[in-house]
Amino acid sequence: MSRPPLPPFTPETAAQKARMAEDAWNSRDAEKVSLAYTFDSVWRNRGEFLTGRDAIVAFLTRKWMKELDYRLIKEVWAHDGNRIAVRFAYEWRDDSGNWFRSYGNENWEFDDAGLMARRIASINDRPIMEAERKFHWPLGRRPDDHPSLSDLGL
Repeated sequence: MSRPPLPPFTPETAAQKARMAEDAWNSRDAEKVSLAYTFDSVWRNRGEFLTGRDAIVAFLTRKWMKELDYRLIKEVWAHDGNRIAVRFAYEWRDDSGNWFRSYGNENWEFDDAGLMARRIASINDRPIMEAERKFHWPLGRRPDDHPSLSDLGL
């Protein structure tokens, strides 16, 4: 299975890959998201280590049961060959109505078919007041005219 764009990445194809990942994660469909990764993809997410699509699906299912009203924006930080580094922020609330903005960086490594073989994520959560939220689009894909992280000063 091939998942274009394929490495080596240009500035344009790296940005396209990041937007495709953002769109998939904003769908909150764990099965769909997992198809962007190799069968044996290796992840580090915060302090959790995962290997394989089944573990990715279980992780994302658990994540989105906790992180309600999840909305994510990603931006490319750098790219080289088959690697892309992104920074991101996402907003979510817990089941008690407390809002958070989570900030982080991810390092991605792709195979020749454009599937992500490695994902290393470092993430920090910051409690915010509901009035501080910046991501207000309806759940799902971020509209094309919504400000980027840089535009929002994040």
